[in-house]
Amino acid sequence: MIPYGKQEILDSDINAVVETLKSPFITQGPKAQEFEKEIANTVKAKFGVSFNSATSALHCAALALGLKRGDWLWTSTNSFVASANCGIYCEAKVDFVDINPRTYNLDVDALSEKLKHTKKHKLPKVLVVVHFAGQSCEMERICKLAEKYNFKIIEDASHALGGSYRTYPIGCCAFSDITIFSFHPVKIITSAEGGIATTNNAKYAKKMQMLKSHGITKDPNDFERKKQGAWYYEQQIIGFNYRLSELHAALGLSQLARLESYVKKRNALAKIYNESLSDLELTLPFVESHNYSAFHLYVILLNKKSGIKQKELFEKLQNAGIGVQIHYIPIHLQPFYARFGFKKGDFKSAETYYKNAITLPLFPTLSAQEQQKIITLLKEFVRKKA
Repeated sequence: MIPYGKQEILDSDINAVVETLKSPFITQGPKAQEFEKEIANTVKAKFGVSFNSATSALHCAALALGLKRGDWLWTSTNSFVASANCGIYCEAKVDFVDINPRTYNLDVDALSEKLKHTKKHKLPKVLVVVHFAGQSCEMERICKLAEKYNFKIIEDASHALGGSYRTYPIGCCAFSDITIFSFHPVKIITSAEGGIATTNNAKYAKKMQMLKSHGITKDPNDFERKKQGAWYYEQQIIGFNYRLSELHAALGLSQLARLESYVKKRNALAKIYNESLSDLELTLPFVESHNYSAFHLYVILLNKKSGIKQKELFEKLQNAGIGVQIHYIPIHLQPFYARFGFKKGDFKSAETYYKNAITLPLFPTLSAQEQQKIITLLKEFVRKKA
């Protein structure tokens, strides 16, 4: 089976982890701090805060921005559920925005209209913008709306490390408050499990550092009471155990050295797909000319004239050993969110996309033979353009 995504683990990665295992620290040591700094430097942000997952990072980012019970968080419905669930964790209310039918990212025109026609008490305190498949949303326009309607922005860039928006690296936070990256094995680089939040705001960075570690500070400058000895620490807020271990950080650091080559390879593979599949009744990924996509995912859409339905093509490819996937079931259609009144027909572009989308395998070690097999099968199953 050719999976839709796959990590590459080299001897250098293994050696980095083994070296850390032999060191004095396997958690709460210098590697996690080094990983934070290197990611922040890579994306040109001032601060990085590491977490045991991007989901944890989203949760703490929302809390750092002051999201609480009674507030609203909005996000794209075309994403993994974590983009919305971070609002529920904060006891906030969640609403969604439809997607742009060309990029599958949050539709800024739809966002503008929704903001315009939403009562003041239901406007978002936080907007989670999802850079779907590795391509940035239109951040400059979204930032202007944030200034007008007074909401904070989290970029969920779980798909997008190594990509750029105009001249800005994704994660630099030029148009947002906090950006989140994921290092799950199918992402651009991996730390097995893990995430990092980047920000240019020292207050947000400090708050997230406390939140991820039980709400505790060991900095004497922050103590509310007199220091009692070298052992002294204070829990000042309720926090969590969301720390990234030294082993995960060591793997992430080793992988980070290959980030640029991985993103280049993903773009090269996407180009081969584009050229090879252009004569089929398919809609291929569209990337804005001012964007550089990290191409975490390569998603095709079946056209009406394709001659095959989504489920049939999915099963044919799976049976032929091609591990295709669907990204994503719109979040508002999940049973949990139906409890809040969301239903089929609420976000039509996302629902139309979902009915026709299939994610093809795309990862740096996908061989020419494997990719050709996928292309050959698609040419066999999907009708050619007239």
